[in-house]
Amino acid sequence: MAAVKAAVLHGPRDLRVEHASPPRAAAGEVVVRVEAAGLCGTDYRIWSGERAVAYPRIMGHEFLGRIEAAGAGAGDLRPGDRVVVEPNYSCGRCPLCREGNRNLCLARTAVGIDVDGGFAELARVPARCCWPVPEGLADEAVLLAEPLAVVVRAVDRGVPREGETAAVVGAGTLGLLALQVLRACGLRVLVVSRSDRRFDLARRLGAAETARTEDLEAVAGRFSGREGVDLVIETAGTAEAVTHALALVRPGGRVVLTGLPHEPTPVPFFSVVRREVTLTGSMIYQDEFPDALRLLERGSVDPRPLVTHRFGLDAIGEAFAAHRDPASIKVAILPSRAA
Repeated sequence: MAAVKAAVLHGPRDLRVEHASPPRAAAGEVVVRVEAAGLCGTDYRIWSGERAVAYPRIMGHEFLGRIEAAGAGAGDLRPGDRVVVEPNYSCGRCPLCREGNRNLCLARTAVGIDVDGGFAELARVPARCCWPVPEGLADEAVLLAEPLAVVVRAVDRGVPREGETAAVVGAGTLGLLALQVLRACGLRVLVVSRSDRRFDLARRLGAAETARTEDLEAVAGRFSGREGVDLVIETAGTAEAVTHALALVRPGGRVVLTGLPHEPTPVPFFSVVRREVTLTGSMIYQDEFPDALRLLERGSVDPRPLVTHRFGLDAIGEAFAAHRDPASIKVAILPSRAA
């Protein structure tokens, strides 16, 4: 088989598009011909050197494509099948895995981080990481299945009830997906962000109201008609966002944290305890990929408006630059595209 192209990271900010021998599927593995891959903040932190990985590394953990080859023991997967990749897989043996907490496994492997991923024409992954794509779904809808699964778990951990009020802190990819999942659960949703740049899009996607981050207790009171909203989903991953989430929630309400702040995060526990706020963390996903795909198939969530930039593999340097563009939400890498 002819050599294939891949974007290989050799060190911080040293990303090169190279030709290499095609990967081969071992037992229990498949090779996926990548049709589209998403670039996210984790990829950017790896590229910049902020998050350490072993070099050389092919990044990319949000991707879909078609099965190119299947090794022995790959189940029902056959060449030509269209699949989306669930990039995190656990050891299956530790106490956490045996208890059902696979997402918390300390030996968890992440495709595109711990092993090579989808910023390439071909990617080798465990067969168990591949989910069939429902018929009729566009690539740019399925492209966000992985972050959507993150959000589905976060919302579920918040125990949403139809008719409640909710706030989403952050209007990036996760925030705009969380808005849609909450709406699908029958909640009325307020989107809060430091910038109003994405408020028009948030309203088109179903937000009842949008607000900047000033005077949030009053904002939440007006929106909810009481002491604050019932449920807050925090997606921004900053210390400030945690503070905003706690300002929005009512006494007895719930806050779910999905972001990973890379800074000290003071939490006013006096307020948490006195108001009996339930504060919950949510880490990636366990069994939420099928739920995410069902939401996409039903049209309850439409991620396509979130894809703002598209680049071929040869232009991946431009893709990383576009990720920092304030107008960017989700950058797509299309390996078969010329540029």
